[in-house]
Order: sequence, then structure tokens, then C-alpha cells
Amino acid sequence: MFTLTEDQVAIREMARDFAREQIAPYAVEWDETKHFPVDALRAAAALGMGGIYVREDVGGSGLSRLDAALIFEALATGCPGTSAYLSIHNMSTWMIDRFGDDDQRRKWVPRLASMEHFASYCLTEPGAGSDAAALKTRAVRDGDFYVVDGQKQFISGAGASDIYVVMVRTGGDGPKGISTLVIEAGTPGLSFGANERKMGWNVQPTRSVIFEGLRVPVANRLGAEGDGFKIAMAGLDGGRLNIGACSLGGAQAALERTLAYMRERKAFGQRLDAFQALQFRLADMATELEVARTFLWRAAAALDAKTPDATQLCAMAKRFATDTGFQVANEALQLHGGYGYLADYGIEKIVRDLRVHQILEGTNEIMRLIISRALIAQGN
Repeated sequence: MFTLTEDQVAIREMARDFAREQIAPYAVEWDETKHFPVDALRAAAALGMGGIYVREDVGGSGLSRLDAALIFEALATGCPGTSAYLSIHNMSTWMIDRFGDDDQRRKWVPRLASMEHFASYCLTEPGAGSDAAALKTRAVRDGDFYVVDGQKQFISGAGASDIYVVMVRTGGDGPKGISTLVIEAGTPGLSFGANERKMGWNVQPTRSVIFEGLRVPVANRLGAEGDGFKIAMAGLDGGRLNIGACSLGGAQAALERTLAYMRERKAFGQRLDAFQALQFRLADMATELEVARTFLWRAAAALDAKTPDATQLCAMAKRFATDTGFQVANEALQLHGGYGYLADYGIEKIVRDLRVHQILEGTNEIMRLIISRALIAQGN
């Protein structure tokens, strides 16, 4: 598990080349103009990156979670925000592929895998973030339809996506009262808030998603009533690995730019990379990234193998990789001095993009809660 196969090396290099050629040259401009790079995303999908771990019979690539981690890290070297949206799209598409029946899979997944259509994951609400099981969006059964009322918050791709995988309350309080519905763009009663003004992730729109008397067929429900929280959490196990990989890719790009800068920049008569104190800082940055990467691969292998501790390991990997990625990127900015604070060098964008990774897909405080509960359960 510490040596990649030839196929995995080729997959990673393909994604890295794509990031270098079709994402990195435009990342700063996309960030400044809040441009959602539809063409680049569809070009990535043409290479199999729209449904990475989706089954092949509906257009997916059928790859492993470790393969996905390699891809998202490589893409994030070009732009963490773009790679992260692709992660969310893949997570939502996988949920339909994994939990949908054959009709649902064939109806929605092929156009998602090709990214003719885009997908959003809708769990968080204005009053239910870390406490996701407290969500209030209500779906009331009316014959062959559900009538949905409520609001989701901080939804990536909202307003631009075609498919919304939405967790709703169909029963009583708590996780057992939650179900999952697939809601299509253009459904009467579906609307969106304004595009949020954010610290980072400006390449993808983030809006609230509002449901007002929206009628959606019961046939659009994934799994049985009451399965929704389990489905949502299953999606997040992989999503946490993906977002951790995006953090590592952004930080790796920051480290590489820092090495190039320190070869060129001089102070006190010598290049910056000749100062031992700065060399030690580079060594620590590289070491911490490698440790995080190795553990992320370990967690991905556990999720592929469906081991009993996979959820715990995914939480650990997400916490460690996103904290490490942000710290390394922030250190890279410091080593650039005043130039790191300028948009032209691209470092400050990476720092801004990576900061939110410590919050989304479950805050890193919630990751610690998941880990500690697993430890206590094991002790008992």
C-alpha cells in the first residue's frame, strides 16, 4: 500500500498534467472573477473524472478510493477549489450509484459521470451544521409525491447544478427520521439564495437552496424511508478522503512554488535556499505532507476494503490532512515574505482555499468526536 502500481502512477500523472495545462494557468483569474469552470470540469469528465468510483455500466470509471485520492490531490495542484467541487460532484454521483435502484442509476448517473449534468450534496441547514441529524427540511408524503419545505445552506454548486441530493425529514426527530431525495433543477418550488461572498473557493458558487411546496416523486427517494442519514454519512466517508487529498495537492503546489522562489530570491548575499534555518522549515513541510499523504492512502485502502474501522480512519485522515495542508500552505506564504501576500504568486489563494477544508465535510472538531467515540466504544 506504499508503492503505487504502474496504472496508479499513470492515473496520477494524467491528472497532474491536466491540472498543469487546463487549470493552473487560469486559477487566479477564475478566483478573481468567480468563474465556475464548466468547460474544464467537462474536459476532466471526458478523461473519466466525473464518476471516478462509480460503476462502469452507467458510465463511471470503476476506480478505487485510493485512485480517487491520487486524482483529487493531483487536480488540486492546479486549483484546490476546482478539485474540491469535482470531489463533491463525485460524492453525490456515487450516492445515487450506490443506493439508487437500477432505474434511478440509469436515469441520472450517465449524464453526471459525463458532467453533462452537475450535482450538489445538500445536508447542512442554517440551524443544522455539525449537528446534521437535527435538520428541519420536511418532506410530507402526498400519494406518489413528497411535498418539501425548508432550506439548505452553504451548498456548493447551488444554482449551477442540475441534480440535488437532498437529506430531508420524513419521520420523527433524530437520524432515523431522515430520508434522501434526488431533486432536479427546474422543479417548481426550488429556488436559490445569492452567491455567497467567501474567503476562498470562489471558483464554485455557494448558495442556499430553498424548497417551498416543492413536489418530488416518491420514485426519487434513494433507499427506504429513514435510510437518509446512513446514506449521507456513507457519502461523507469518501468525501472526507477527497477533501483531505485536495488539501495535500494545494499544499504540495505551495511547497513547489516556494522551492522555486527560494532558488531565485537572494538575501544577505546568498540564495534563500542556502540558509540552514529555512532548509529545516522546508524539510518539516515536506515531511508533514508525506506523513499526511501516507495516512490518507491507508484510510483510502481501508474504505476500499470496507474494514470496520474505515469511518474512524477517514475521520482521522481528514482531520490530519486538512490541518497539515493549511499549515504547510501558510508556511509557504510566510517563506515568500511580502510576495506571498500578493495575488500574482498564487500562494494566498491556496491559503484561502484550504482554510475551509478544516470546516466542511464535518469540522475537524467533529472528526475528533467521531474518533473519540470509536475509541471509547472499543474500550467498552
